[in-house]
Amino acid sequence: MQYFRECYIDFPKGIVKPSESPDFIVQMKNNHDLGIELTRLSPANAKPPDDKDFEQIQKRESLIEQTRELFERSNPLKLFVKFLFSEKYKIKHGTEFMVSVQLVNEIRKVVQHKNEKQFFKQTISASLLPKGLESVLIVNHPALETSIWERANNLGISNDVVDDIRKSIHKKDQKLNIYQKQRLNYYWLLVFTDRLHGVKNFNLANKIINHKFESRFQHVFLFDLIKAGVFQLV
Repeated sequence: MQYFRECYIDFPKGIVKPSESPDFIVQMKNNHDLGIELTRLSPANAKPPDDKDFEQIQKRESLIEQTRELFERSNPLKLFVKFLFSEKYKIKHGTEFMVSVQLVNEIRKVVQHKNEKQFFKQTISASLLPKGLESVLIVNHPALETSIWERANNLGISNDVVDDIRKSIHKKDQKLNIYQKQRLNYYWLLVFTDRLHGVKNFNLANKIINHKFESRFQHVFLFDLIKAGVFQLV
């Protein structure tokens, strides 16, 4: 939520408080209250992984866990870290430990001059990463008590992102009556995803922007975490 607030230039000024149904309430300076519900974009149209995919997933998750352990040996900071692997270049067998060491060094550079008691986020680009990785997202929040290091798009890559977005909106629209029991002035829906990506070869961002979505929420946003991209859908 804090990440979205920093990325969306028109986020209303006010006090943000965690809640339940919806997830957050913004007490705005005009004495109006805004409820924001969060939901992760589920790739319902993703192709199930086969045996070869499972083997690749296990290797990547093992590398991530090894990297986390190496980092936390010398730094107790609890971070939210997303690793976006390249589908074009694979990490060569036998180089995993060396890759982990390189990753740890780059992550240490990011956090060494940061105030761990404040929210911060930074993405490490491919030019600074070992071959086989496209980017690494690092987010710190002082309320985070448990490390979360994982693969980006770990739920799969969708065959139809637009349909998945539509389904996510519809699912939350059905629960809007529950959220409205809070008697707030406005309701927003924030659909977030690790990295907006589809299996088809076209400009996915343009396709989403040009598509007409409907919702009972006053506004619906799609938030690409790794690219820090915000798309207003409604």
